[in-house]
Amino acid sequence: MHAYRTHTCAQLRSGDVGNQVRLSGWIHRKRDHGGVLFIDLRDHYGLTQIVANAGTEALRILDGLRAESVVTITGKVVARGPEAANSNLATGEIEVHAEDVVTQSSAQELPMPVAGEAEYPEDIRLRYRYLDLRRERIHQNIVLRSNVISSIRRRMIDQGFTEFQTPILTASSPEGARDYLVPSRVHPGKFYALPQAPQMFKQLIMVAGFDRYFQIAPCFRDEDARADRSPGEFYQLDFEMSYVTQDDVFNAIEPVLHGVFEEFANGRSVSPLPFKRIPYRESMLKYGNDKPDLRNPILITDVSDHFRGSGFGLFDKIVGGGGVVRAIPALGTADKSRKFFDDMNDWARSEGHAGLGYITQKNGELGGPIAKNHGEEATRKLIAELGLGPNDGIFFAAGKEAQAAKLAGLARTRVGEQLGLVDENRFEFCWIVDFPMFEYDEEAKKVDFSHNPFSMPQGELEALETKDPLDILAYQYDIVCNGVELSSGAIRNHRPDIMYKAFEIAGYSQEDVDTNFSGMINAFKFGAPPHGGSAPGIDRIVMLLANEPNIREVILFPMTQKAEDLMMNAPAQVTAKQLRELHIRVVEPPRAG
Repeated sequence: MHAYRTHTCAQLRSGDVGNQVRLSGWIHRKRDHGGVLFIDLRDHYGLTQIVANAGTEALRILDGLRAESVVTITGKVVARGPEAANSNLATGEIEVHAEDVVTQSSAQELPMPVAGEAEYPEDIRLRYRYLDLRRERIHQNIVLRSNVISSIRRRMIDQGFTEFQTPILTASSPEGARDYLVPSRVHPGKFYALPQAPQMFKQLIMVAGFDRYFQIAPCFRDEDARADRSPGEFYQLDFEMSYVTQDDVFNAIEPVLHGVFEEFANGRSVSPLPFKRIPYRESMLKYGNDKPDLRNPILITDVSDHFRGSGFGLFDKIVGGGGVVRAIPALGTADKSRKFFDDMNDWARSEGHAGLGYITQKNGELGGPIAKNHGEEATRKLIAELGLGPNDGIFFAAGKEAQAAKLAGLARTRVGEQLGLVDENRFEFCWIVDFPMFEYDEEAKKVDFSHNPFSMPQGELEALETKDPLDILAYQYDIVCNGVELSSGAIRNHRPDIMYKAFEIAGYSQEDVDTNFSGMINAFKFGAPPHGGSAPGIDRIVMLLANEPNIREVILFPMTQKAEDLMMNAPAQVTAKQLRELHIRVVEPPRAG
């Protein structure tokens, strides 16, 4: 018999009754039933009930051990009676009567229990993450993550992609976030940077003559945490393709994402192929953002013209001054009190906005100050144009276009959640396409890139030379699922002449481009194929599939929101010898006061 186990704690079934077996695992729970001790023994795979009978040496040993001690138990498999069987447990038809117990490791008093799903403070969970990871939900999330990555890798290879690894120590580049810098010992005063993404390398792989690249790539950015963004590091499905149009990229990655989500949907539906495509400007109008949750049926409508010269002076003034009015339907609110609408108005103010106007309806009877001031005839015309029923209310966001769009988008999400309109059993994908290549920076008083400076402009060089920069669209796209942006991507600008011109419009000289992006621009001068790609976030994919609101719950060893590893005590001070070797002197920040 094997020294530790003949079976895992999830394997034994009624067909094993009468067999002598050996199991190893952690003591999950203990229950004393009048001198008979019941133990739930747990390993990576599952649970098995162990029985230690009165007067046995097995009972004496097990009774003296705390939960989470590791034991090896040898005994006979016995059938549970019908009244004692546990249908919720894979091994629920049997139990093992302990004859011999070996203590492999006894546990001290736990800082947090493993059994149960009670919530505990983040600092305790992360300091003792190895205990947190024993808990069923978190343990299953990490297994799910591994299975998702395996599925993605298999599907990418089946689509003709080849996996390559790009450098981790590289050069700093002026991208969106701060770099993590690594000092060089052999080049005093110089630094490597950890890659924010393998962007330049994957494009250079295409220049090098490879055709379809991918990797599950680690990325490093010194940026603050959010619910859907881990501080420090994250992983993405990085891929790039040569000789492709935007449609080719979509056709290659859609089956991968659709297949993975269907495989792990666990009863939830996945939007059919091909995924919906929504132009950026349409998304900003109808959904108030560029990462719409299509499970929410509410659509925002511009109703500015209804209030131009109307009896409602505030909205008339806003529209006359170049602003807009956006309507957010509140479907089926006849049973909602005035408080519901007032609370939404208070919420908007708490978010830093002027407020949300509203109209109420109950069996066609109008209510609210806007309806009163706007007039019944004009209000009913507005309601008819929006296609609303007699029990649907309306909220209004008014102001400058960007401000009104943002408030309308937030209000759409909140109203959908408050009214229970969001179907939690669906995964709804869409592409956001046709992003503007440039935008006007009000602070700097200049035209600048709006999204990705390395994207190919639609119309290429001719568009850059003949169009108003603010009218130029780019071959840029985002893939979005349930309101979560999984990745940005683009057909790349592979021609130096077009790149120089695009940067010139944004106020950068040819020398600036040659200095900051020398590796890429020089490579493009030796023949570069048209290419494009994207990089869906692994952490966010798993977060959606696991139905977790926080990305930390699907990462093996996450950091705190302040980018600290409490378990390993990182970041930490290093020795004076280490600093001398790296030619670094630490300068403490000045003390306050």
